[in-house]
Amino acid sequence: MRAIVMTAPGSPDVLVAKEAAVPRAGEGEIVVRTEAIPVLWPELMLRSGAFPTPVAPPLVFGFQAAGTVVETGPGVDAALAGTRVVAKTTGSGAYAEFVAAPAATATPIPDGLDTFAAAAILMPGSVGSALLATAALTGSETVLVQAGATGIGAYLVGAAKAAGAKRIIATAGGTIKTARAAELGADLVIDHNEPRWPDRLRALLDGATVDVVFDSIGGPTSRALLEVMTPLHGRMLVYGLLSGAPAQVGAADLLARGLTVIGCSGPQWSALVQREGDGVLERAASTGVVPHIDTVLPLGDAAAAHRLLESRRPLGAVLLQPENRSRV
Repeated sequence: MRAIVMTAPGSPDVLVAKEAAVPRAGEGEIVVRTEAIPVLWPELMLRSGAFPTPVAPPLVFGFQAAGTVVETGPGVDAALAGTRVVAKTTGSGAYAEFVAAPAATATPIPDGLDTFAAAAILMPGSVGSALLATAALTGSETVLVQAGATGIGAYLVGAAKAAGAKRIIATAGGTIKTARAAELGADLVIDHNEPRWPDRLRALLDGATVDVVFDSIGGPTSRALLEVMTPLHGRMLVYGLLSGAPAQVGAADLLARGLTVIGCSGPQWSALVQREGDGVLERAASTGVVPHIDTVLPLGDAAAAHRLLESRRPLGAVLLQPENRSRV
Protein backbone atom coordinates (compact mmCIF):
# COMPACT_ATOMS: atom_id res chain seq x y z
CA MET A 1 0.00 0.00 0.00
CA ARG A 2 0.99 3.65 -0.35
CA ALA A 3 1.84 5.43 2.89
CA ILE A 4 3.49 8.64 4.06
CA VAL A 5 6.58 7.98 6.16
CA MET A 6 8.11 10.56 8.50
CA THR A 7 11.82 9.94 8.00
CA ALA A 8 13.02 12.25 10.80
CA PRO A 9 11.82 15.36 12.65
CA GLY A 10 12.03 18.46 10.52
CA SER A 11 10.42 20.39 7.69
CA PRO A 12 7.43 19.09 5.70
CA ASP A 13 9.92 17.46 3.31
CA VAL A 14 10.54 14.69 5.89
CA LEU A 15 7.10 13.31 4.89
CA VAL A 16 7.88 10.91 2.06
CA ALA A 17 5.54 8.66 0.07
CA LYS A 18 6.65 5.03 0.22
CA GLU A 19 5.29 1.53 -0.16
CA ALA A 20 4.45 -0.20 3.13
CA ALA A 21 2.88 -3.46 4.22
CA VAL A 22 -0.88 -3.46 4.73
CA PRO A 23 -1.45 -3.62 8.51
CA ARG A 24 -3.35 -6.48 10.12
CA ALA A 25 -5.82 -6.10 12.97
CA GLY A 26 -4.38 -7.14 16.31
CA GLU A 27 -6.18 -7.75 19.59
CA GLY A 28 -8.89 -5.11 20.01
CA GLU A 29 -8.09 -3.48 16.68
CA ILE A 30 -9.70 -2.75 13.34
CA VAL A 31 -8.24 -2.06 9.91
CA VAL A 32 -9.81 0.78 7.94
CA ARG A 33 -9.63 1.30 4.19
CA THR A 34 -9.09 5.05 4.21
CA GLU A 35 -11.01 7.57 2.14
CA ALA A 36 -10.22 10.88 3.88
CA ILE A 37 -7.41 11.84 6.25
CA PRO A 38 -7.54 15.12 8.20
CA VAL A 39 -4.32 17.08 8.50
CA LEU A 40 -4.26 18.28 12.11
CA TRP A 41 -2.30 21.12 13.71
CA PRO A 42 -0.79 18.91 16.47
CA GLU A 43 0.63 16.71 13.70
CA LEU A 44 2.68 19.68 12.50
CA MET A 45 4.15 20.04 15.97
CA LEU A 46 4.99 16.33 16.05
CA ARG A 47 6.57 16.38 12.59
CA SER A 48 8.69 19.45 13.40
CA GLY A 49 10.14 17.83 16.51
CA ALA A 50 8.36 20.12 18.99
CA PHE A 51 6.58 17.02 20.36
CA PRO A 52 8.15 13.55 20.62
CA THR A 53 6.93 10.80 18.28
CA PRO A 54 5.44 7.64 19.86
CA VAL A 55 8.26 5.59 18.31
CA ALA A 56 11.50 6.69 16.71
CA PRO A 57 11.32 7.57 12.99
CA PRO A 58 10.98 6.32 10.36
CA LEU A 59 7.27 5.73 10.95
CA VAL A 60 4.02 5.94 9.02
CA PHE A 61 2.66 9.33 10.08
CA GLY A 62 -0.77 10.49 11.25
CA PHE A 63 -3.41 10.52 13.98
CA GLN A 64 -6.81 10.05 12.30
CA ALA A 65 -8.36 8.55 9.18
CA ALA A 66 -11.92 8.10 7.96
CA GLY A 67 -13.08 5.18 5.86
CA THR A 68 -14.60 1.70 5.96
CA VAL A 69 -13.69 -1.12 8.33
CA VAL A 70 -12.33 -4.06 6.31
CA GLU A 71 -10.93 -6.25 9.10
CA THR A 72 -11.62 -6.84 12.79
CA GLY A 73 -9.16 -8.35 15.22
CA PRO A 74 -9.67 -10.71 18.15
CA GLY A 75 -12.01 -9.25 20.77
CA VAL A 76 -13.75 -6.94 18.29
CA ASP A 77 -17.34 -7.38 17.12
CA ALA A 78 -17.09 -8.78 13.59
CA ALA A 79 -20.25 -6.85 12.70
CA LEU A 80 -18.11 -3.70 12.52
CA ALA A 81 -16.80 -4.88 9.15
CA GLY A 82 -18.30 -2.68 6.45
CA THR A 83 -19.02 0.19 8.87
CA ARG A 84 -17.81 3.70 8.06
CA VAL A 85 -15.80 5.20 10.92
CA VAL A 86 -13.32 7.89 11.84
CA ALA A 87 -10.49 5.97 13.49
CA LYS A 88 -7.87 7.38 15.85
CA THR A 89 -4.47 5.72 15.90
CA THR A 90 -2.16 5.41 18.88
CA GLY A 91 -0.05 8.24 17.46
CA SER A 92 1.05 7.02 14.04
CA GLY A 93 -0.14 5.16 10.98
CA ALA A 94 -3.03 7.26 9.64
CA TYR A 95 -1.42 8.70 6.47
CA ALA A 96 -1.90 5.48 4.51
CA GLU A 97 -4.32 3.59 2.29
CA PHE A 98 -5.07 1.17 5.15
CA VAL A 99 -4.91 2.03 8.86
CA ALA A 100 -4.91 -0.15 11.98
CA ALA A 101 -6.42 1.48 15.07
CA PRO A 102 -7.97 0.48 18.41
CA ALA A 103 -11.64 -0.31 17.87
CA ALA A 104 -12.47 1.59 21.07
CA THR A 105 -11.32 4.86 19.49
CA ALA A 106 -13.34 4.49 16.29
CA THR A 107 -16.37 6.77 15.93
CA PRO A 108 -19.12 5.46 13.61
CA ILE A 109 -20.18 7.79 10.81
CA PRO A 110 -23.99 8.07 10.73
CA ASP A 111 -26.00 7.69 7.55
CA GLY A 112 -26.48 11.03 5.82
CA LEU A 113 -23.00 12.34 6.65
CA ASP A 114 -20.34 11.92 4.01
CA THR A 115 -16.97 10.53 4.96
CA PHE A 116 -15.07 13.71 4.10
CA ALA A 117 -17.38 15.81 6.26
CA ALA A 118 -16.92 13.36 9.14
CA ALA A 119 -13.15 13.55 8.79
CA ALA A 120 -13.31 17.34 8.81
CA ILE A 121 -15.58 17.75 11.83
CA LEU A 122 -14.66 15.03 14.31
CA MET A 123 -11.54 16.55 15.85
CA PRO A 124 -12.65 20.21 16.09
CA GLY A 125 -16.18 19.21 17.06
CA SER A 126 -15.15 16.72 19.74
CA VAL A 127 -12.61 19.06 21.32
CA GLY A 128 -14.96 22.03 21.03
CA SER A 129 -17.83 20.12 22.64
CA ALA A 130 -15.56 18.99 25.48
CA LEU A 131 -14.40 22.58 26.03
CA LEU A 132 -17.98 23.86 26.18
CA ALA A 133 -18.99 21.10 28.60
CA THR A 134 -16.01 21.92 30.82
CA ALA A 135 -16.75 25.65 30.73
CA ALA A 136 -20.26 24.96 32.08
CA LEU A 137 -21.82 28.11 30.62
CA THR A 138 -24.96 29.38 32.38
CA GLY A 139 -26.37 31.79 29.81
CA SER A 140 -24.88 34.97 31.24
CA GLU A 141 -21.22 34.75 30.24
CA THR A 142 -19.12 36.72 27.83
CA VAL A 143 -16.64 34.34 26.21
CA LEU A 144 -13.45 34.96 24.26
CA VAL A 145 -12.56 32.42 21.57
CA GLN A 146 -9.03 32.64 20.23
CA ALA A 147 -8.40 31.71 16.57
CA GLY A 148 -12.15 31.74 15.98
CA ALA A 149 -12.16 31.50 12.17
CA THR A 150 -11.02 27.90 11.68
CA GLY A 151 -10.81 24.52 13.35
CA ILE A 152 -11.76 24.23 17.01
CA GLY A 153 -12.17 27.99 17.35
CA ALA A 154 -14.67 28.11 14.50
CA TYR A 155 -16.66 25.31 16.10
CA LEU A 156 -16.68 27.17 19.43
CA VAL A 157 -17.88 30.40 17.82
CA GLY A 158 -20.67 28.57 16.04
CA ALA A 159 -21.76 26.53 19.06
CA ALA A 160 -21.15 28.82 22.05
CA LYS A 161 -24.49 30.68 21.91
CA ALA A 162 -26.43 27.40 21.98
CA ALA A 163 -24.21 26.25 24.86
CA GLY A 164 -25.06 29.31 26.97
CA ALA A 165 -22.80 32.20 25.97
CA LYS A 166 -24.44 35.61 26.14
CA ARG A 167 -21.74 37.39 24.12
CA ILE A 168 -19.01 35.93 21.91
CA ILE A 169 -15.74 37.75 21.27
CA ALA A 170 -13.36 36.11 18.82
CA THR A 171 -9.83 36.69 17.64
CA ALA A 172 -8.56 35.85 14.17
CA GLY A 173 -5.52 36.67 12.06
CA GLY A 174 -6.03 39.12 9.20
CA THR A 175 -9.00 40.67 7.48
CA ILE A 176 -10.23 37.52 5.72
CA LYS A 177 -10.26 35.47 8.89
CA THR A 178 -11.77 38.22 11.04
CA ALA A 179 -14.60 38.46 8.53
CA ARG A 180 -15.04 34.69 8.68
CA ALA A 181 -15.29 34.72 12.49
CA ALA A 182 -18.00 37.38 12.27
CA GLU A 183 -19.90 35.27 9.72
CA LEU A 184 -19.79 32.34 12.13
CA GLY A 185 -21.55 34.39 14.80
CA ALA A 186 -18.98 36.35 16.82
CA ASP A 187 -20.39 39.59 18.23
CA LEU A 188 -16.97 41.26 18.27
CA VAL A 189 -13.79 40.24 16.43
CA ILE A 190 -10.21 41.33 17.19
CA ASP A 191 -7.28 40.82 14.81
CA HIS A 192 -4.72 38.96 16.91
CA ASN A 193 -2.00 39.83 14.39
CA GLU A 194 -2.11 43.38 15.73
CA PRO A 195 0.63 44.20 18.27
CA ARG A 196 -0.72 44.38 21.82
CA TRP A 197 -4.18 43.22 20.78
CA PRO A 198 -5.18 42.47 24.40
CA ASP A 199 -4.88 46.22 25.07
CA ARG A 200 -7.23 46.93 22.17
CA LEU A 201 -9.66 44.37 23.56
CA ARG A 202 -9.59 46.06 26.97
CA ALA A 203 -10.38 49.41 25.35
CA LEU A 204 -13.29 47.96 23.38
CA LEU A 205 -14.70 46.29 26.51
CA ASP A 206 -14.83 49.74 28.17
CA GLY A 207 -14.95 48.40 31.70
CA ALA A 208 -16.81 45.16 30.94
CA THR A 209 -15.06 41.84 31.54
CA VAL A 210 -14.69 38.40 30.00
CA ASP A 211 -15.95 35.41 31.96
CA VAL A 212 -14.47 32.55 29.92
CA VAL A 213 -11.37 32.50 27.70
CA PHE A 214 -10.81 29.57 25.33
CA ASP A 215 -7.03 29.87 24.93
CA SER A 216 -5.52 28.18 21.90
CA ILE A 217 -2.64 30.63 21.37
CA GLY A 218 -0.73 30.44 24.65
CA GLY A 219 2.47 32.42 25.14
CA PRO A 220 2.65 35.83 26.85
CA THR A 221 -0.79 37.03 25.68
CA SER A 222 -2.43 34.57 28.09
CA ARG A 223 -1.15 36.55 31.07
CA ALA A 224 -2.19 39.84 29.47
CA LEU A 225 -5.76 38.57 29.13
CA LEU A 226 -6.05 38.08 32.88
CA GLU A 227 -6.47 41.86 33.12
CA VAL A 228 -9.84 41.71 31.33
CA MET A 229 -11.25 38.62 33.04
CA THR A 230 -14.03 38.70 35.64
CA PRO A 231 -12.55 38.55 39.17
CA LEU A 232 -13.53 35.50 41.23
CA HIS A 233 -15.53 33.85 38.44
CA GLY A 234 -13.28 34.17 35.39
CA ARG A 235 -11.87 30.96 33.96
CA MET A 236 -9.36 30.29 31.22
CA LEU A 237 -9.44 26.95 29.42
CA VAL A 238 -6.01 26.29 27.93
CA TYR A 239 -5.95 23.77 25.11
CA GLY A 240 -3.40 24.92 22.53
CA LEU A 241 -0.13 26.69 21.85
CA LEU A 242 -0.40 28.21 18.39
CA SER A 243 2.22 30.73 19.49
CA GLY A 244 4.67 27.89 19.98
CA ALA A 245 4.71 28.22 23.78
CA PRO A 246 2.32 27.27 26.60
CA ALA A 247 0.23 29.90 28.36
CA GLN A 248 2.60 31.93 30.53
CA VAL A 249 0.42 32.22 33.62
CA GLY A 250 1.62 31.64 37.16
CA ALA A 251 -0.14 30.89 40.43
CA ALA A 252 0.53 34.41 41.73
CA ASP A 253 -1.24 35.89 38.70
CA LEU A 254 -4.34 33.88 39.48
CA LEU A 255 -4.32 34.38 43.24
CA ALA A 256 -4.25 38.15 42.87
CA ARG A 257 -7.44 38.10 40.82
CA GLY A 258 -9.29 35.00 42.05
CA LEU A 259 -9.19 33.42 38.60
CA THR A 260 -9.06 29.81 37.43
CA VAL A 261 -7.00 28.17 34.69
CA ILE A 262 -8.12 24.76 33.47
CA GLY A 263 -5.60 22.67 31.56
CA CYS A 264 -7.39 20.72 28.85
CA SER A 265 -4.96 17.91 28.14
CA GLY A 266 -3.92 14.47 29.37
CA PRO A 267 -5.57 11.02 29.42
CA GLN A 268 -8.76 12.07 31.23
CA TRP A 269 -9.24 14.96 28.82
CA SER A 270 -8.70 12.64 25.85
CA ALA A 271 -11.36 10.30 27.22
CA LEU A 272 -13.83 13.19 27.49
CA VAL A 273 -13.08 14.24 23.90
CA GLN A 274 -13.60 10.65 22.73
CA ARG A 275 -17.01 10.50 24.44
CA GLU A 276 -18.10 13.68 22.66
CA GLY A 277 -17.37 12.22 19.21
CA ASP A 278 -20.59 10.28 18.60
CA GLY A 279 -22.73 13.29 19.44
CA VAL A 280 -20.72 15.57 17.16
CA LEU A 281 -21.20 13.37 14.11
CA GLU A 282 -24.87 12.73 14.90
CA ARG A 283 -25.52 16.48 15.15
CA ALA A 284 -23.68 17.11 11.90
CA ALA A 285 -25.75 14.45 10.15
CA SER A 286 -29.06 15.79 11.49
CA THR A 287 -28.37 19.50 10.93
CA GLY A 288 -26.21 19.35 7.84
CA VAL A 289 -23.87 21.92 9.43
CA VAL A 290 -20.23 20.86 9.07
CA PRO A 291 -16.94 22.77 8.98
CA HIS A 292 -15.82 24.17 5.66
CA ILE A 293 -13.41 21.91 3.77
CA ASP A 294 -10.75 24.21 2.35
CA THR A 295 -8.55 21.80 0.40
CA VAL A 296 -8.38 18.12 -0.54
CA LEU A 297 -4.99 16.90 -1.75
CA PRO A 298 -3.75 13.49 -2.88
CA LEU A 299 -2.15 11.42 -0.13
CA GLY A 300 1.21 11.73 -1.86
CA ASP A 301 1.07 15.52 -1.36
CA ALA A 302 1.21 15.30 2.44
CA ALA A 303 4.24 17.61 2.57
CA ALA A 304 2.34 20.23 0.56
CA ALA A 305 -0.62 19.86 2.91
CA HIS A 306 1.62 20.56 5.90
CA ARG A 307 3.09 23.63 4.20
CA LEU A 308 -0.40 24.87 3.45
CA LEU A 309 -1.53 24.46 7.06
CA GLU A 310 1.65 26.13 8.32
CA SER A 311 0.85 29.15 6.14
CA ARG A 312 -2.36 29.61 8.19
CA ARG A 313 -4.18 30.57 4.99
CA PRO A 314 -6.85 27.84 4.96
CA LEU A 315 -10.34 28.80 6.13
CA GLY A 316 -11.34 25.20 6.69
CA ALA A 317 -10.12 21.64 6.94
CA VAL A 318 -7.22 20.32 4.88
CA LEU A 319 -7.72 16.67 3.94
CA LEU A 320 -5.67 14.00 2.20
CA GLN A 321 -7.26 11.45 -0.12
CA PRO A 322 -5.65 8.19 -1.31
CA GLU A 323 -5.30 8.51 -5.05
CA ASN A 324 -7.46 5.48 -5.88
CA ARG A 325 -10.40 6.39 -3.63
CA SER A 326 -13.64 8.04 -4.68
CA ARG A 327 -15.56 10.35 -2.35
CA VAL A 328 -18.27 8.66 -0.23
